[in-house]
Amino acid sequence: MHLIVGLGNPGAQYAKNRHNIGFMMVDALIASGSFGPEKKAFDGFVSEGLIDTPKGKEKVLALKPQTYMNNSGLSVAKALQFYKLKPEQITVFHDELDLAPGRLRMKMGGGHAGHNGLRSIMAHIGPNFMRGRMGIGHPGAKELVLTWVLADFAKSDQTWVESLDDACVRALPMLFSGAPDAADRYQAEVMRLAPAPKFDARQLAAQKPQ
Repeated sequence: MHLIVGLGNPGAQYAKNRHNIGFMMVDALIASGSFGPEKKAFDGFVSEGLIDTPKGKEKVLALKPQTYMNNSGLSVAKALQFYKLKPEQITVFHDELDLAPGRLRMKMGGGHAGHNGLRSIMAHIGPNFMRGRMGIGHPGAKELVLTWVLADFAKSDQTWVESLDDACVRALPMLFSGAPDAADRYQAEVMRLAPAPKFDARQLAAQKPQ
C-alpha cells in the first residue's frame, strides 16, 4: 500500500492558490476513475483506489490534510499510524519555489527548504519520505514569497497546471513499479507527457507581485 499526500490549505479562498498545487494533483488522481468518493478521516479528506503497476494492482490512499499547511504532519501521521505504513511508503506532492513553473523533481528525504508543510510532516514522521516537487517559480525576493504562494495561478497558467497534474496521475504505475530507479523514471515520464512551458522575461514579470 502507498499513501499519496497532496499539500494545500482548506477552503474555497485558497483553492486556486499556487500553494495548493498538491491538492490539485490529488483531485486529478481521485477524478481519474479508479478511486472511490472522498471521506473525512485523519483530519483530512481521503479516497482509496487501485493503480495498475507492472507488479499488479497496488492499493493507494490519497490524502488531502485539512489542518492547514503548517500542521499537515498531524494528518499524515494519523494515516501512517492507522495503516502501519513506513515513511518510505509515502509520497508528498507540494509546491516548489526553486523549480521553474511546470517542472517536476522527485526526491527521497532531505530538508524542508522553508516549506512549512514539509517542516510539519518531518516533525511527525521524520525526513525519509518521497517528495514530488511541483515547480511554481520564485517571485525573485524573499519578502514576496508569501504573497506569491497564496496568490491564485494566472489564467495563462491553467493549461500547464492541468497538464502537469494529469501527467503525474498517468505516470503513477511507473512510480510504484518497484524498480530501483522508479522515481527517476517517473520524473522523466511526467516531463515527457507534460513538458514545462517556456516563459519569456515579460511573462514572468507580469505575474510577479509588485
